[in-house]
Formats: sequence, structure tokens, C-alpha cells
Amino acid sequence: MTTSLSRTRIRWEIGIVLALSLGQSALYSVLSFVRSATAGVALSEQATALNPERADQALWDAVYRVCDVLFDLCLVALVVYLLWEPGRSALRRIGLDVSRVGRDAAVAILLLAAIGIPGLALYAASRLAGLTLEVQAGSLDAAWWTIPLLVLSAARAGLLEEVILNGYLGERLDELGWRAWRILAAIALLRGLYHLYQGPAMAVGNVAMGLVFGGVYLRWRRVMPLVIAHTLLDTFAFVGYPLAAPYLP
Repeated sequence: MTTSLSRTRIRWEIGIVLALSLGQSALYSVLSFVRSATAGVALSEQATALNPERADQALWDAVYRVCDVLFDLCLVALVVYLLWEPGRSALRRIGLDVSRVGRDAAVAILLLAAIGIPGLALYAASRLAGLTLEVQAGSLDAAWWTIPLLVLSAARAGLLEEVILNGYLGERLDELGWRAWRILAAIALLRGLYHLYQGPAMAVGNVAMGLVFGGVYLRWRRVMPLVIAHTLLDTFAFVGYPLAAPYLP
């Protein structure tokens, strides 16, 4: 049973974790959108980079990107550690394991189709409507390791977002006695906020994605299919989009 003292501790813990991770991203995303909206230039004429260069030299850019990935994965390790309890595996608790690889992969493919295709349509429509910035995925020809690094970044995003949003936050809010609809709303709104820098239409699209992914997690308590689906989505965005961009209107 959760006591008043432990509830207070959980609230403080959630606040600290979010301030170090996705809550921080949400704040910077809101500030970035406000800056774009007040720049005196239409959103459709502005651009944002998904994987900006960290250094002019390709080798040092790679070093910095690998460090970014490693430190973000430390945040994933932190929340897994916080969920750990004696005699109870935190990885099994949130379903971040390979015990159901086939089922997880099948669910991930379904999520990829359900979210990825409408997401592309939303991006195209919102660009035409002037509600979204041009999303620049980055160049693929900087060095031979560029594509592997982009795939690594996609995996980092999948782990960081899904483990913290659904695995950690979903479990902690459940311990606080929140109802399922409140947990879903909180998770989806947070996901939308840290994507607001791309424009309001993409933020709304990510809210919808948050509702779907959150519902899947609360139904089966497995974060692995969400991680796989998210990694595939971002791999297509980081690698597939630059390859297809020259042929798109």
C-alpha cells in the first residue's frame, strides 16, 4: 500500500526524472515553437534539424553523437534502476526483455503501419497548410559510419522515450492511484509537447501516437514492442526520408 510519505517521494522522483529528460525536452520544444511563431516568418518557410551536426569534422561529429547516445541511455538505466525492487526485475516489470520476441515484433509492425503511414500523410498535409516546419533529417554521405550512427540514434530515441514515458511514468502514475485515462492523457500530452518544435500539427499527431502507444502499454505492460516500433519509425525518418526527399514534391 502506498503511504502518504511514499506518494510524496514518488512525486519528487517523477519531477526530477522529467527535469533531467523528457520534461526538459518539452520545455525547450515549447520555447523553440514560441521563437518560431514570433519570428515574423511563416512556419512553412522555416526548418528544423532532427540530427544536427555536433562538429565540423566528421570524426568529431561522430564522437559527440556517440557520447550523446551513451548519456541518454544512462537516463534509461536510471529509471530502470528506480523501478527495481528486491526480488522483482524492473526489466520484466515493464516488459523490456526478449521473452516474447515474435509477439513483440508483430505488434511493432502493426504499430508501424498504424502510426507511420498516417504520420507521413499528416506531415505532407500540414506542410501544405503551413502548420509545420521543414524537417531536415540530415545528410547521409558525411562518412561511412553516418547511417549506422543514425540507426543508433533511432534506437536511442525508441528506448529513451518509450521506457521513460510508458514504462517508468506509466508505472509511477499507476502507483499514485491515477486512473488509466489520466495516465494516457498525461503521457500523450507530454509526447506532443516535446515535439511542438516541429509545429502544432505534428504535436497533435504525436499526442495521437502517445494515446495509441500508451494504450498498448497499459493493456499488456510491455514496452518492448513500443521500442521496436519507435526505432523503426525513426530509422525510416532519419535514413529513408533523406533518400526519398529528392524524389518528393
